[in-house]
Amino acid sequence: MKMVKSLLLGSAAGIVAVAGAQAADLPVKAKPVEYVKVCSLYGAGFWYVPGTDTCLKIGSYVREDVTWNGSGGMSPIGVQTGGGQFTRTDTSQLNARTRSVITVDLRTQTEYGVLRSYLEGGFEMSSASSGAPGNDVVFFDRGFIQFAGLTAGRIRSYFDINSPYQYSYATQATTGDSNILRGLWGIAYTAQFGNGFSASLSLEDGGSTSQGNNIGQARSRGRRTSNMSVPTEWALGALNVDNVGWRFPDVVGALRIDQAWGYAQISAALHDVGAGYYTAAVGDACGVNAFCQNLGHPGDEIGWAVSGGFTINDILGLKGDTLSLQATYSVGASGYASAGLAAGAQVYGGGMSAGFGWLTDGVFTSVGAPAGGSIQLTTVWSINGGVQHFWNPRWRTSLYGGFVEVDYNGTAATIICASPGLALGAISNCAPNWSVDQVGSRTQWNPHPDLDIGVDVTWTHLNTAFAGTATLAANGARPPGVYTISDQDVVMGMFRIQRNFLP
Repeated sequence: MKMVKSLLLGSAAGIVAVAGAQAADLPVKAKPVEYVKVCSLYGAGFWYVPGTDTCLKIGSYVREDVTWNGSGGMSPIGVQTGGGQFTRTDTSQLNARTRSVITVDLRTQTEYGVLRSYLEGGFEMSSASSGAPGNDVVFFDRGFIQFAGLTAGRIRSYFDINSPYQYSYATQATTGDSNILRGLWGIAYTAQFGNGFSASLSLEDGGSTSQGNNIGQARSRGRRTSNMSVPTEWALGALNVDNVGWRFPDVVGALRIDQAWGYAQISAALHDVGAGYYTAAVGDACGVNAFCQNLGHPGDEIGWAVSGGFTINDILGLKGDTLSLQATYSVGASGYASAGLAAGAQVYGGGMSAGFGWLTDGVFTSVGAPAGGSIQLTTVWSINGGVQHFWNPRWRTSLYGGFVEVDYNGTAATIICASPGLALGAISNCAPNWSVDQVGSRTQWNPHPDLDIGVDVTWTHLNTAFAGTATLAANGARPPGVYTISDQDVVMGMFRIQRNFLP
């Protein structure tokens, strides 16, 4: 019995010893790794990129827009030149646009402050675009770096004050805001003085995307300088654009105050206005009506613009309600006051009626090249504003409106009226000045904080240039003949549904 007991105790001790040795050979369990760590330095939605001290925020939205009497750019048909014939074959009154956007915001603390890079881009398809797959567009609105007060890249202009999209889905004609242009190139420095006061100086795109023609000019501040010596058909909104290549950035300055009650800002800009070359009415070394170095060019001009505006929060003590107002005056820098107009307006109304308007930074004439005329700068001024009221956390309604006027001086009017393209004998009133009024209202429902569903209705009134009568050539399905040139109206309706993910 003693022998059995000794054997059992010895076996147990051996088992314990072997088990202890095997346990010593097992790896020690690692502590849990925190793969995603919240970064609270810059607000909600940021998290640390694993293994770095950089904070990342990713956002997105998917949007569907449907318009009646709206273009692919969500502006009233004809208010931006082209597409305003309103016939069964020339104008699609129903248009749709799908847009999907992704945003990436990276921020890192340095000894000089925050180092930030931001990217916003996406994909878009509009039924108003022609061609396949050309109607599927890849784009980016923003792509910039910020560091120690510097901002560089594709930005929102520092001239801008109030965004028109605070109150409207539609692209408004009465604003010069660069959001309509999907931003623009710029390098800026902002100094902070404390208590919400700041000052910015910015060098920005003054027209690099519109050199030599008006194709793509809606992506910059413009620089559309028109040579009126070559015959053009004004009734079609055509302009003989004669721009110098991009040489100097626009210089923009702004003073701003941001407070709990809202913000206010004044802005100013200088803009290079230069033409390419004169042309000859008869053939020369470069050809008939060709821009030719042999003929010289008019002297350069400096355009300018000034603006002031504000937004007030919680007006009348109502939480979330806002009121905004902005006014802009420009000479030879039309895009600052009227980016929403692009190069002009063309609207055919009922029967044999039509309304038109041209928009340029300046006009000149060859007047028997090489001794041509100087550039006559165009004056454009605008005012716009809006108010928004929250009925409850899920329902809001806005009311917005504005006015923009395009004025040519006496010399410019004489140049325009002398243009062979105007066919003066067929025009009863050569008066190129024109303007646009707009009023609209948007109502939006948010059944979920990340879901927008709304309707926007905009009335646009074109106060036409050249009011009277004119003999016009055929324009699409619009027949030739004597037309009454008169004011025109466009009512645009717009439906939007948008899912946001902006943590």
